Amino acid sequence: MKLDRLLGILTVLLQNERVTAPQLAERFEVSRRTIGRDIDALCQAGIPVVTYQGGGGGIAIAEGYKLDKSVLTREELSDMIAALKGLGSVTGQSQIERMLDKLSVKSDAVVSLRESVVIDLASNFQWSLTEKIRLIKTAVAARQLIEFDYYYDKGLSHRRIEPYFLVFQWSAWYVFGYCTHRQDWRLFKLARLWELTLCEGRFAPREIPPEKLDFKGNMFDEKKVVALFDSSAKYLLAEAYGLNSLTETADGRLRLELGYSNRAYILNWLLSFGDKVTVVEPADLGEQIKAIAEKMIENYK
Repeated sequence: MKLDRLLGILTVLLQNERVTAPQLAERFEVSRRTIGRDIDALCQAGIPVVTYQGGGGGIAIAEGYKLDKSVLTREELSDMIAALKGLGSVTGQSQIERMLDKLSVKSDAVVSLRESVVIDLASNFQWSLTEKIRLIKTAVAARQLIEFDYYYDKGLSHRRIEPYFLVFQWSAWYVFGYCTHRQDWRLFKLARLWELTLCEGRFAPREIPPEKLDFKGNMFDEKKVVALFDSSAKYLLAEAYGLNSLTETADGRLRLELGYSNRAYILNWLLSFGDKVTVVEPADLGEQIKAIAEKMIENYK
């Protein structure tokens, strides 16, 4: 904690020509005597901190002293600030602001907060997402079980898991842990997870099999779908799977071959294209889409 405060004081001194001990004490929520000891510690570390008495006096860095910025380049600091601001969009924690305050200073300093990269990791339900992330981080740190209601393609289930870490992937947040019901490792999407609570019980950490950490590998398997899309859907396909995944046919349509593991997911994804897609294989998937389309027609009669 002291090192954290010393870095904060040093940053404030670099940002301002002079500051007073009472100002520093109020900012860092410590006594003036503690600030005095911190200033002495900075001097012992070789940083020339000087004090000025009388009106307009205060504490300052000796004129002509420059902080060695060779540890991190301007680009590295910019990337770090962008990442911290992105994390702050979902954590809602004041410590992110304090870290940004240490890294960012005035317009003539190392780097400013006006970065070229903006990262927003929140969602339309930021208020609930922030609270979920807070609870899960608490549970992971304390090795504490969590339980929640989970909505998925088969309905609603109540789960209890040993949480290990949060994952941001495929444009969404997940919690990775060991499900005590399935007796296996699972990823749970936070947007589908509700009524989250911390349990009284604790758990002993398990060794995570390396293959379970290959989240992308778990999303696909030997099942394959081949479909032809209207050219108007190109931007959506490029967004989802990249241009290199598409082949243009002689009649101008776009051919996509895609591996999948979750049939319900791939079915709903194909249905979202309406009449802009035709499934080539597997045949039974095409028949299922046809039956759904006929049912939709019946609903509107």
